[in-house]
Amino acid sequence: MHKITIVCLLLLATAGFGHKTLAQDQPNNQSPSMHESAPPEHFYHLDFVVEDLNAEGKVVNSRSYSTATSTNSRRAISIRSGSKIPIVTGSYGGDGKGPSSLVNTQYQYEDVGANFDIRDVHEVSDKLAFDVTAVLSSVAAAVEPNLREPIIRENKWEAVVFIPIGKQSAIFSSDSVDSKGSTRVLVTATAIQ
Repeated sequence: MHKITIVCLLLLATAGFGHKTLAQDQPNNQSPSMHESAPPEHFYHLDFVVEDLNAEGKVVNSRSYSTATSTNSRRAISIRSGSKIPIVTGSYGGDGKGPSSLVNTQYQYEDVGANFDIRDVHEVSDKLAFDVTAVLSSVAAAVEPNLREPIIRENKWEAVVFIPIGKQSAIFSSDSVDSKGSTRVLVTATAIQ
């Protein structure tokens, strides 16, 4: 009787182990098929136009920036255009006694201009979607005669945009802080053949 009990226990243990082995060998229906592929890569030329408008809405100044991108790019595309403006942060010396008494002035440089960062470009039907950050900065006109340091104006936008391919679209706009005018950013996406 003892031998029969041991044989039965071994059969039960083997049957349970065999069931687990079969379950592991079955294909997983949730895994991606080896025949599926990524969508084809398409290239686009992006033209950004920054327009300054007066109080009546007429364009008084515009600047253009261009770059190329693709729908499968995993890195950010950047445009940087500007100048470095010196700003006085301090001075020392200048006691008036000899050549070593010159005033030494210290400066900090501020970037002024246009910066664009484009990420995650992809097509949705006949439109193009992407993340864009735009930073536009400029030196404001002097309004206070006793203030020697420049005033830096800055507009910054960050958004996901969705634009028709081949058609110019306004993606950002803002009223000016120091006038009744405004600033807007237009972009056109053109497919590169």
